[in-house]
Amino acid sequence: MDPFFLWIENWPLSVWLREAITIWAFPFVLVLHTIGLAFMVGVNVAIDLRALGGAMGVPLASLRRYYRVMWAGFWINAFSGVLLLIAYPTKALTNPIFYLKLTLIGVGLVLASKIRVYVTGGTVGAADVAPRALRRLASRCWSGLPASPRAVCSPIRVRV
Repeated sequence: MDPFFLWIENWPLSVWLREAITIWAFPFVLVLHTIGLAFMVGVNVAIDLRALGGAMGVPLASLRRYYRVMWAGFWINAFSGVLLLIAYPTKALTNPIFYLKLTLIGVGLVLASKIRVYVTGGTVGAADVAPRALRRLASRCWSGLPASPRAVCSPIRVRV
């Protein structure tokens, strides 16, 4: 085991998160992480699906206020994700799917910020001309995230 990971795993906070017999430790952080993921991914999927032509009765510009909800979900996820990482650093940092998850989040957020330019466009209907490929790629990034927590929690054995 890497000495750095061992050092983190021996922190009092890490031990408490893993071993405390209370719902306020690991279970609460996990629920918080799930709620943050729901807000972050949910808002992006709703905006992407609307931009792809779903729910045409809802003006895309009216969805711009939900970007605050998306960023709130992101920061909840960032905070709870760091706590989950502290609880099990070896399991997460040696799992290649963990890095795939972080990459999907990063790409998804970059695409969301590019799509936001169209959603908050100054002209009427500017939101409806966001490049279709951009919207599809963003939807694919967000759709890969809900499956990743299970994959990150499962150990992966790499045979050499």
